[in-house]
Amino acid sequence: MQLTFGDAEGLGKRKQTRREIFLAEMEQLVPWRHLLGLIAPHYPVSGRPGRQPYALATMLRIHLLQQWYALSDPAMEEALHEIRTLRRFARLGGLDNVPDETTILNFRRLLETHGLAARMLEAVNADLVRKGQSLRSGTIVDATLIAAPSSTKNTDRARDPEMHQTKKGNQWYFGMKAPIGVDEFSGLVHHVRCTAANVADVTVTHALLHGKEDSVFGDSGYTGADKREEL
Repeated sequence: MQLTFGDAEGLGKRKQTRREIFLAEMEQLVPWRHLLGLIAPHYPVSGRPGRQPYALATMLRIHLLQQWYALSDPAMEEALHEIRTLRRFARLGGLDNVPDETTILNFRRLLETHGLAARMLEAVNADLVRKGQSLRSGTIVDATLIAAPSSTKNTDRARDPEMHQTKKGNQWYFGMKAPIGVDEFSGLVHHVRCTAANVADVTVTHALLHGKEDSVFGDSGYTGADKREEL
C-alpha cells in the first residue's frame, strides 16, 4: 500500500470517528488468517499472464465493508474513492488503483460459487466462541426482505424461479428473504438462511437456532413455531 501526503495527514492525532472505532474493532475480531485460508485455494494466482488480480486480503476486506455498510457494488467502488478510512481498512493507499464494481461483483460470485459464505460465518462464530463471545441461551429470529425489480431475469432470460412476490402491510414485494438467528445478549448473528420472499417465516425457524436455547424471540410471523414438528 502506497501512502500519499493526504494519507499521512489523516494518520495524525485527532479524535477517532465512530467508523474508525468500529473498523478498529473489526480488525481485531475478524479471524483474517482463517478466512484467507478458506478463500485462497479458489482465488486467482498472481504472476500469470494477463491482468493481475488484486490482493486477496484487499478483496476480502472490501467484501466485508460492503456487507457492514449495506453498499451496492457501484456504491462500494465510489466509497473507496471518496472515504479515506475505508481505503485504509482495505489496505489501499492513495496511489493504488481501486477495484471497480465488476471486480467487486466477481469476488462475491466467487464466494457464492464455492459455497464459502456459510463457511466464513461458521469460522467467525467459532473464533468468537474461542475469544469468550460464546452464544447464550436466547435467540432472536427475524427476516429481512431483499427486493428486486419484478422484471429481474436470470441468465436464461426467464424470471428467476427462486424469487417470488409477497405482501407486507399494503405493499407488494418481489425478491428474496434473509431469515437470521441472532444471539439475544451479544447481537451476534449465528445463522443465516436465504428463501424466496413468499416463504412463511415460521417454516424456517428451526434452521435459525443453535440448539442450546432456553428461549426464542420473534414477531408475529413466528407464531406457532413451538408447535411445529421440526422444533
